[in-house]
Amino acid sequence: MNPIDVILSRFEQISAIPRGTKNEAGIRLWLQEWASQRGLRSQTDAAGNLVIYIPASVGYGDSPTLILQGHLDMVCQKTPDSSHDFTRDPIRLIRDGDWLTADGTTLGADNGIAIALMMALVEDESTLHPPLELLLTVEEEVGLVGANHLDPSMLSGRTLINLDSEHEGVFIVGCAGGGSVEMTLPVMWLPQSPDEVGFEIKVSGLRGGHSGEDINKHRANADKLIACVLDFIQRDVPLRLSTLKGGNARNAIPRDAEAVFFCSKDKADDCRTSFSNIAQIIHAECARLEPSLFISLTEQSEPAVQAISREQTMAGIQLLVNVPYGVVNMAMETPNLVETSANIGVLELKQDGLFIVSSYRSSVFSRLEEMLQSVEALAWLAGAHTQRANLNSPWQPNLDSEILKTCTGVYKSRFGAEPMVMVIHAGLECGIISRRCGGLDTMSFGPTIENPHSPDERLYLPSLPKVWDLQKGLLAVLV
Repeated sequence: MNPIDVILSRFEQISAIPRGTKNEAGIRLWLQEWASQRGLRSQTDAAGNLVIYIPASVGYGDSPTLILQGHLDMVCQKTPDSSHDFTRDPIRLIRDGDWLTADGTTLGADNGIAIALMMALVEDESTLHPPLELLLTVEEEVGLVGANHLDPSMLSGRTLINLDSEHEGVFIVGCAGGGSVEMTLPVMWLPQSPDEVGFEIKVSGLRGGHSGEDINKHRANADKLIACVLDFIQRDVPLRLSTLKGGNARNAIPRDAEAVFFCSKDKADDCRTSFSNIAQIIHAECARLEPSLFISLTEQSEPAVQAISREQTMAGIQLLVNVPYGVVNMAMETPNLVETSANIGVLELKQDGLFIVSSYRSSVFSRLEEMLQSVEALAWLAGAHTQRANLNSPWQPNLDSEILKTCTGVYKSRFGAEPMVMVIHAGLECGIISRRCGGLDTMSFGPTIENPHSPDERLYLPSLPKVWDLQKGLLAVLV
């Protein structure tokens, strides 16, 4: 079996194991057993991060240790019609020409393909390599939690290559920092009165995507759209919310959202008219970038049990309308690079309050802090409680990196072309791991993956041989 077939075979096995964030125990145990079967030592820390130790090829035991790094978890997103259960069902892979995708769910190539690349490397007896430490972190997708709690004593290497990049031929040397504000607006529930009618609004069919990689593509956010619709209606018709929900991952742009609300029966026609007007405006504005957008208003045939007050409904909707989404600033010194951005990833009206997760990214830490303070002040004015989560500093680039120079030389000799060297707006673990380990020489590369963090995620198969060849060539130089 050739190496690419081995990689894809291992990726299929990985995809059969549920590994959503905070559910990495199964994939970790499977990898530990794989290592044990080959006589390889492994270790985990208190956070659940895993390191597998690979002895050097014969004769190269004195070479410096290299760390190869990826993460165990994946973002769990699916289409509205999918019945997939991410806690127990395997990801069903579909090959479509040069692309590998999944059946109605995220593919999980972010970052399962890194695990498969590492496994294939160990299993390929023709590969010469120095001592290797395979570092696989947990909870990367919810704020780089595993990296932030990594036990540095597990690692001896001083050079790290992260395999979590998504564009073959691009070397990543820096990334944005990030953080979230979790807001909870307290609510009080009251029963539906006889003179009220219930309506349901649904927003669906949006493209969604990665809140860093895709934030500059002007994709609509379902949470913001449904807030816009509700705000437009409530300007003419007093409302009481019974249900409000959209998105389930802070680092994904929500594709779907829904709301159920009450209004006075004598205002039902006004409600329908307002909805029709705002729906037409939104469809016209989104027609080119969101051609599959669907917005519906349906009268509820069965009454809901309860709803919150008009005042709390108004406060919640206005808070959502004013929480920022999209590109906030572009980088001044790097063309086409987003400096600061915002996303509303999670929205849910719960029994104890309206819960909103607003996340921010920036390559400038002071700008990140400014955004967090701004949304905290906005939430407090609305009467909501706030809590910060997963605050990470940017990974600052080092263009004099020795591993960058070495990788660049190998890439040029193998492929006769210069790789692109970039700083990205998404988040990678390199900078955090480096700081926890007292300073590492680090960079990132990987195969081409499109539309991560959405059910449209797909892996470009022709990029795999080049990444494999680069990886083998690099290890041969480092022995």
